[in-house]
Amino acid sequence: MSIEVAQFICLSDNFGLLVHDRATGATASVDSPDGETIAAEAERRGWPLTHLLLTHHHLDHIEGTEFLKKRFPQMKVVGAANDAHRLPPLDEAVSDGDEVSLGAARAKVIATPGHTLGHIVYYFPDDEAVFVGDTLFSLGCGRVFEGTTDEMRLSLEKVANLPRETRVYCGHEYTQANGRFAITVDPENTVLRDRIARVDALRAAGRFTLPTTIALENATNPFLRVEDPLVKKAMGMDDANPFAVFAAMRERKNSFAG
Repeated sequence: MSIEVAQFICLSDNFGLLVHDRATGATASVDSPDGETIAAEAERRGWPLTHLLLTHHHLDHIEGTEFLKKRFPQMKVVGAANDAHRLPPLDEAVSDGDEVSLGAARAKVIATPGHTLGHIVYYFPDDEAVFVGDTLFSLGCGRVFEGTTDEMRLSLEKVANLPRETRVYCGHEYTQANGRFAITVDPENTVLRDRIARVDALRAAGRFTLPTTIALENATNPFLRVEDPLVKKAMGMDDANPFAVFAAMRERKNSFAG
């Protein structure tokens, strides 16, 4: 693998993510929740930023961009072409299927509308890593603020169909809270129960629960398991199609207070 990933907390529960190409020294921040925190971590590691890879336009993912651009003038800002009107000024506007170069590393752009219409994720196939922003969360998924739940489910399928060993880096540390909901709609899943116990132990020790993997999410994330008969049964929707199950699950999660 040619990339090294540094993960740290910004704001309250956003992840700061630095992607460093060992071969060339090129370094990207995935989103910019807090410019000062990101710059401090990059400088501590001796990784001056060359790229900023934006996943979507929400403020907690872009508000540090101006600070970072001033601190690292050579930094190239990359984001979705069809969302350029509500992103910080882009140096490189990309669309679904495009490739972004980070030194010797290569990322494929995958459009994942749902959380926002212009959301994109960055998949590094040679490094078995994907940076999913707020589309997929560990044991959950993003709220559907724009578009439809059908679009969101199709976007999640794109990510879920990546190779099973792919490491998944999300935009927030939400796993423990997501697990409390997940077990209510997949109560017979022993792999999920075991995972929740591990997550609780990690959080009690002050450790992160990410990255996860595609294989682990497909086995335990209820939003990726809406075709499973046991999930349908728990939802009281035995005969419903997966899109209807997903929509009902997302609505139930929106009001979940556990």
